[in-house]
Amino acid sequence: MPTVTDLLRDGQLVRHHRPCQRVIVEPAVWSAAAQGLSEGSWTLLGLWGEASAVHMALLDEPVGAIGIMSLEGLEGSYPSVAGDHAPASRPERAIHDLFGLEAKDRPDSRPWLDHGRWDLRFPMGARVAPEPKAALYEFLRAEGEGLHQIPVGPVHAGIIEPGHFRFTANGETIVRLEERLGYVHKGIEALMVGASLERAAQLAGRTSGDSTVAYAYAFSRAVEAAAELSIPPRAAWLRALMAEIERLANHLGDIGAICNDAAFSLMHAHCGVLRERVLRATDVAFGHRLMRDCIVPGGVTHNLSPEGVTALRGLIAELRQTFPALIELYDNTASLQDRTVGTGTLKPRLARQYGAGGYVGRASGRAFDARQALRYPPYDSLRFEVPVLTEGDVNARVWIRIREVEQSLALVEQILDQLPDGPVRNEVPDLDEPREGLALVEGFRGDVLVWLRLAENGKIDRCHLRDPSWFQWPLLEAAIEGNIVADFPLCNKSFNCSYSGHDL
Repeated sequence: MPTVTDLLRDGQLVRHHRPCQRVIVEPAVWSAAAQGLSEGSWTLLGLWGEASAVHMALLDEPVGAIGIMSLEGLEGSYPSVAGDHAPASRPERAIHDLFGLEAKDRPDSRPWLDHGRWDLRFPMGARVAPEPKAALYEFLRAEGEGLHQIPVGPVHAGIIEPGHFRFTANGETIVRLEERLGYVHKGIEALMVGASLERAAQLAGRTSGDSTVAYAYAFSRAVEAAAELSIPPRAAWLRALMAEIERLANHLGDIGAICNDAAFSLMHAHCGVLRERVLRATDVAFGHRLMRDCIVPGGVTHNLSPEGVTALRGLIAELRQTFPALIELYDNTASLQDRTVGTGTLKPRLARQYGAGGYVGRASGRAFDARQALRYPPYDSLRFEVPVLTEGDVNARVWIRIREVEQSLALVEQILDQLPDGPVRNEVPDLDEPREGLALVEGFRGDVLVWLRLAENGKIDRCHLRDPSWFQWPLLEAAIEGNIVADFPLCNKSFNCSYSGHDL
């Protein structure tokens, strides 16, 4: 089986791209890569565009190698990847909406981010006037006797992000689910163009609010790769500390919310209290409950004081005392197990095909974790395990979260015990020519990808941010098939995909 490195040999190497290679290829090589994706030779990490170019990031999982191939000088179209590899479909639709580039013979030509409400079409490309009237979105049809449709959203009963779900059901049994997203498109990649590093770091951290650390982390590492900048050791360790705390807060919140959707509000209340404890300790340690704007290119903006160390050690002690009892409560409540075991099962084959990250992938047998696979500092000096299950149901996704909470507690303790002294930030140097960088960082949902190009003046020329939800949302459609409508909130929360991170 060829490797990604073998594939890249057929392209023209782009100078000043770090830490992996980017090559410009011919359409035939691009199509060969798409065929390799369909055969499982490698994993699609990302697919994004520019005004006259498209880029595809590939991961060779066995060796942890990443490569990017590009088609440049395009005149309106390029060979479709989705025709061979279904996970590329939504990125191709987004590329068309933003840049006007058409993937030839793509299986789904419907718009994705563009709902016909923008004041122009192809805002990052040709920028043409919109059509007079927004076209009606056509959901996929399901044929059969006794089928009916149930539209849900985009406005929901809870205080959650907007998204539309179209169910086709036979009685209470779901035959098909189709999502329509894009309602929280913010134009974040367009806002990045021409932005200073300071402003761009702020935008990155606001791509998805519950993952502000992960996005700022990935963005900063991409800038540092492009500029060939090393950061102080203490800054690298503080970044990992923030990432693990963010993981703790979100997993605790999710475990409680999943149980709440199964009508077990007691777990929700207890987990909510623990999540609040995490946020309060974080506020003491880093000056912000969500650690927003604490990670920047060159390091971090907030050092950890002795008071912060005390608050975090107290938090870990409390969680170690109270969390095991909640695990036992979850495991020994028969009515709760009846709702979560065997519900919303995602087959391992689909998890591998879509390169599903985080608890979604690891609950269905895909063991990839960027912290372990890429071993970026300081994770190369820390001891931790990546929990993996194969059942793929709601219960498995809960247990992956539980085990990751345990691992994060151990990681926070290790970081506090080994945290080096010294400065926490280095200045980003002036650039003499354009440079490009890529970073892959493990967030609580999975791997967050950031690719960028810096102009000579040090500002952003182009930045692409890829949320793990791009490859998780389609899997929710597959996992819910055959379940009852009443179990959709439970399945949806067990995935907990980001709307904002996906919609850009």
